[in-house]
Amino acid sequence: MMLEGLLGNKSAEKVMLALYANEELHASAIAQMYETALDPIKKQLERFEEAGFLLSRVVGRSRLYSFNEAHPMIEPLRELLAIAYKLEKKQTKKNIKRDYRPTRDL
Repeated sequence: MMLEGLLGNKSAEKVMLALYANEELHASAIAQMYETALDPIKKQLERFEEAGFLLSRVVGRSRLYSFNEAHPMIEPLRELLAIAYKLEKKQTKKNIKRDYRPTRDL
């Protein structure tokens, strides 16, 4: 992982790369992509939302997260994520490119 040092931890990097690749996701989808625990992913999503980098909306029983396009640092962040995304291994890239959609049972 390329941005762990900058963002603080692996979960933060996973969240940002997943959202960069998919635009809008729920916490469970990100955890499934990386085959990781849900709790750290939820905490990072909440942290980024509190900081203003992300927005969320509720759809059914799911909370979907996306980048806050009004935040002044979103474009530079996207540029940084684009570089990191290109440098990721093919296997990781394959995992984060999946198109996850909320299902009824979420």
